[in-house]
Amino acid sequence: MFSTLTDDDPRPFNVVREDGQSPFVLSGDHAGLVVPQALNSLGLPQSDLRRHIGIDIGVATLGEMLSEALDATFISQPYSRLVIDCNRHKGQPDSIPTQSDGTTIPGNQDLSADARLHREGAIFDPYHARFRDVLDQRKAQGRSSILVALHSFTPKHGDYPTPRPWHISVLYNRDARFARPLLEQLRKEPDLIVGDNEPYVVSDELDYGIPVHGEARGIVSVELEIRQDTLRAADACQTWCHRLARLLPAALNDVTSAGHTM
Repeated sequence: MFSTLTDDDPRPFNVVREDGQSPFVLSGDHAGLVVPQALNSLGLPQSDLRRHIGIDIGVATLGEMLSEALDATFISQPYSRLVIDCNRHKGQPDSIPTQSDGTTIPGNQDLSADARLHREGAIFDPYHARFRDVLDQRKAQGRSSILVALHSFTPKHGDYPTPRPWHISVLYNRDARFARPLLEQLRKEPDLIVGDNEPYVVSDELDYGIPVHGEARGIVSVELEIRQDTLRAADACQTWCHRLARLLPAALNDVTSAGHTM
């Protein structure tokens, strides 16, 4: 029987600082670029897998740095989003994309229902089960959680007429309790162009992490999209880490100082 993962493939989740004392829980749904050995690189060269179509560039490094700086739990997914997108509902057309930003994905063409189920069962399901376990454990311990989903976006995509100007964008769905004060904190930074639900928006239909692990559980949540050309080098990730390690707690303090509960 075909198996998506072998004993030589990494497990489908990484958890850093599971016992971190920060209220922030960081996620990296697109943090990795691994392709299971059985899928033969999806028929793509490594140069394509390392592009924005295969990975959220910089998120793994930033997430680990921020985890250390905040003493926060960081849950990430090591497999390429081209194998299966863990921020999409199963069965959506772009859950296992056949094409991404003009590039055809040979290993995703004409997949059988069984092949899709294998990928879901091997990667998507255990990743999100581990995510639920971490949040359940925190709840059982009486600890609050604020979900911060880390993503990055390419400066130029498809037919977008000009390079995207935002250095960082704050994305949210129906719950803006933390998004609004965080936007205010980021906009105080004189060197940043800050987007509000740009170049993407979070929705129940298109996204999984924020609607399912955040809003459906009543957990305050926000998604951060950082432009990839500001994340490519380790020192650039460190700069973002220092900034976010300062601004995330400041935004939380704004909320609590106003008498709101999280």
